[in-house]
Amino acid sequence: MTFQGACVVMGVTCCGKTSVGEALAEKLDVKWFVEGDKLHPKANIAKMSAGIPLTDTDRWPWLEEVGKALAGTEGKIASCSALKRSYREHIAKAAGRPVAFVFLDGSRDVLQERINARKNHFMPPSLLDSQLKTLEPPAADEWSLRVDIALPLTEQVLEAADWLEAGLEFYPPW
Repeated sequence: MTFQGACVVMGVTCCGKTSVGEALAEKLDVKWFVEGDKLHPKANIAKMSAGIPLTDTDRWPWLEEVGKALAGTEGKIASCSALKRSYREHIAKAAGRPVAFVFLDGSRDVLQERINARKNHFMPPSLLDSQLKTLEPPAADEWSLRVDIALPLTEQVLEAADWLEAGLEFYPPW
């Protein structure tokens, strides 16, 4: 079965959003994978590159673009930090349809190790703590699944795919 819904693979920097999102799209036969970082305005990228955390004001236009990218009736998966509940609600509103969130979660130590090893990315290691401070993990009433980033990539993808496929007929209460 091809996934026809909208899903955001979310979490702080270096949790594996792009890797999981691309592999999940392939697993679910979804043609549309949207790399959320590519939707950032140049001003946001410049700010983060300089080690300056984004504000809510900086994020709203970007979140709007992520949501619009998920609009339609075909299956679409995006990567996006979606750190706060209000951000996730904004994405779903802009998408005009329910959006499932796969929350990639892990220890600060694992995240720090990954960000220190990453090369050629605009997000410097110094912003990890800012993102962790901003993060509001999805609540029980949000359509979300927590996935442990310590698992191998294939297990993370299988867990998310099974959850999405099992819940296709269920939508969140909003």
